[in-house]
Amino acid sequence: MLDPTKLADWRIAEEAERTMKSVSRLAADWGILDAELLPYGHHLGKVDYAAVLERLKDRPNGKYIDVTAITPTPLGEGKSTTTMGLVQGLAKRKGRVSGAIRQPSGGPTFNIKGSAAGGGLSQCIPLTPFSLGLTGDIDAVTNAHNLAMVAVTARLQHEAINTDEFLAKRGLHRLNIDPTNVTMRWVIDFCAQSLRDTIIGLGGKTDGFMMRSGFAISVSSEVMAILAVFTSLRDLRERIGRIVVAYDRQGKPVTTRDLEVDGAMTAWLVRASNPNLLQTMEGQPVMVHAGPFANIAVGQSSIVADQVALKLSDYHVTESGFGADIGFEKFWNIKCRVSGLKPNCAVIVATVRALKMHGGGPKVVPGKPLDAAYTEPNPALVEKGIVNLLAHIETVKKSGINPVVCVNHFHTDSPEEIAIVRRAAETAGARAAVSQHWLKGGEGSLELADAVIDACEELSDFKLLYEDSLPVRARIEKIAHEVYGADGVSYTPEAKARAEVIEADPSMQRFATCMVKTHLSLSHDPGLKGRPSGWILPIRDILVYNGAGFIVPVAGDIKLMPGTSSDPAFRRIDVDVETGKVKGLF
Repeated sequence: MLDPTKLADWRIAEEAERTMKSVSRLAADWGILDAELLPYGHHLGKVDYAAVLERLKDRPNGKYIDVTAITPTPLGEGKSTTTMGLVQGLAKRKGRVSGAIRQPSGGPTFNIKGSAAGGGLSQCIPLTPFSLGLTGDIDAVTNAHNLAMVAVTARLQHEAINTDEFLAKRGLHRLNIDPTNVTMRWVIDFCAQSLRDTIIGLGGKTDGFMMRSGFAISVSSEVMAILAVFTSLRDLRERIGRIVVAYDRQGKPVTTRDLEVDGAMTAWLVRASNPNLLQTMEGQPVMVHAGPFANIAVGQSSIVADQVALKLSDYHVTESGFGADIGFEKFWNIKCRVSGLKPNCAVIVATVRALKMHGGGPKVVPGKPLDAAYTEPNPALVEKGIVNLLAHIETVKKSGINPVVCVNHFHTDSPEEIAIVRRAAETAGARAAVSQHWLKGGEGSLELADAVIDACEELSDFKLLYEDSLPVRARIEKIAHEVYGADGVSYTPEAKARAEVIEADPSMQRFATCMVKTHLSLSHDPGLKGRPSGWILPIRDILVYNGAGFIVPVAGDIKLMPGTSSDPAFRRIDVDVETGKVKGLF
């Protein structure tokens, strides 16, 4: 057996890939017909989701499980690893089992966090294609988004330098776009802080319209959000046409439909709309589709990926980004609201390491060795940090879903520390299981698999946190109080004015609320650990994603374009020039 204590993740993946299933066999074993598989070489493929859903429309769904976590350290607590491990463990107990995760962004892959394929003996493979572009979905999102920016900036230029007669001859009418109110920005799939704010259009009149602009990361794009929540090609097309790019000089929205670019944007996305099919290291199917961050976007893999998997599997495990206050809250109140799907169980991944941090342990800094407090037994720190776990258990229970706490086992964890976590989880009304999937794969996650199976057999009473009729500020305050633990909410004058406009517009009443907030704290302040109390959530802006159908309140100082660190991962990624294989990914 491969030993993850001695081998880097990319070396383990490389070895496992020697014996992985071909994509045609993987699909056939899962019940996908030849005509429904769109191969991309020997080990990757896309699935024609519409064909599968039509063929299996009368088949009942399997059990639906979401994997979330406590508030993580900056290193992450192994949520993707747990998702892969749980799929592998369930497959040893039950029949057809599948997983769904997001496609990794190039930003984290080449920066600090890595590619999110899992780790140790619980990974999604093949690792290199997974990490480096896969089948081009993020490129398609980037191109579709930037095509809208090309359309609006070109229109600004042509309206500025041409007469109404000139425009009319080309079938155009003047949109009178306000160059100071172009709300969309360009996107790129890297962490490029120097592009956050830019000036474009420098030069002569044929070089564009000079204006302030900037970049966000591709996975924060509204186009990516739409890829996560669309339910049919017609739905995708309609949502793309509703995207607001800018406002005119009277304050009226200018959409992609107004710019006549919505059809071309959708054309970029047709191929990308089909989920990608990969596998665990033990040969179970994994759907990889969409890649929105959870702290600045919706944080879910696609609805269509889950819909397909639930028809083909007895148990399907999907993952939502970051902690239960971020990814799970959006899974609960956005993804399930749009899809109509009702989960049977939620797994909350916890580590002794993260609980020690929440108990007052030293700061955890990526790239620097962990303090001895994290590698030596310290039950007192764990006990103090349990409050963070309890907050996430309460959040899951408010949804009516049965929670299972997974203690993602590290070799430095002591029996006493693990016992504290188990006791606290069970006292709070959750099942608890210790899992060693990183070290042992599916065999190491059998206790977790059994706990999840038991939880899925119990009746759940799933319910949304808020109804469509609740005004946007009341929703924000409910999320802030019941999920984050805030005493209240404050608004900048700009955010308050936007909220008033939104609340007065009946067309936005059914929009879901997609919070933008740090993932490193239950609060808006990444420095506040544990379970902060006596604080107010500051909302500095409220965005509208008209196509996705989201109201997007922005809390604190979080940015839509992350920055690259001083010691990024790309320094250690290279290619073996003899074999062509990529090394150094994690």
